Amino acid sequence: MATKILYAEDELFLGKIVKESLESRGYEVTMEADGNKVLSHFTQLQPQVCVLDIMLPNKDGFAIAEEIRNINKSIPIIFLTAKTQTEDLVKGFRMGGNDYIRKPFSMEELIVRIENVLNQKTDKSAYESNQPVKIGSYHFHSHQQLLKYESEEKKLSFRESELLKLLYVNRDTIISRKEILMLLWGNDNFFNSRNLDVYITKLRSYLKLDETLQIITVKGVGYRFITN
Repeated sequence: MATKILYAEDELFLGKIVKESLESRGYEVTMEADGNKVLSHFTQLQPQVCVLDIMLPNKDGFAIAEEIRNINKSIPIIFLTAKTQTEDLVKGFRMGGNDYIRKPFSMEELIVRIENVLNQKTDKSAYESNQPVKIGSYHFHSHQQLLKYESEEKKLSFRESELLKLLYVNRDTIISRKEILMLLWGNDNFFNSRNLDVYITKLRSYLKLDETLQIITVKGVGYRFITN
């Protein structure tokens, strides 16, 4: 069965291109340009992913996301925006967004992000059910903040555990330093940035027993966690 996407976009030319491109990849897409009508589509369609432009007529994407979250706490939400301010990024995540894409974007990026949030939902279900997640040759118990390799166990700090979880659910894609800092520290200042460097170094040392696992630094952008 095709993955159903609810797509809110008032730039009709762009929307038509995105909708047709996604449909050509096998997705089922419902598009709406009026912010006031998006929620009714959501309740009728019951999509697997919501892709919401922030600047919509009558009701913006943030308000729509809040309404959706009151109905469904777990559905992935991706925000689209032409804005670049950090406060908009932070607001997007605080309103329940799973990802945030700045315009202009490529279809390849959007598709990767959609697949990524769908994978995140699966992984988060495992975390929420208290089940360990297999990362290469390791077993990661996020609720216990425990990383196991065969008979060896490593107790993680809360932030080490949250960072590993964030890298894992975004595995094989690039996650920016700014996003990590805003999500885990709430501020991307110099002091927190240096702390992130320390935590990345620690996680690399914890995972070194499995050579297939790599936390790659993408210079000037962020990190990519390679798991195979």
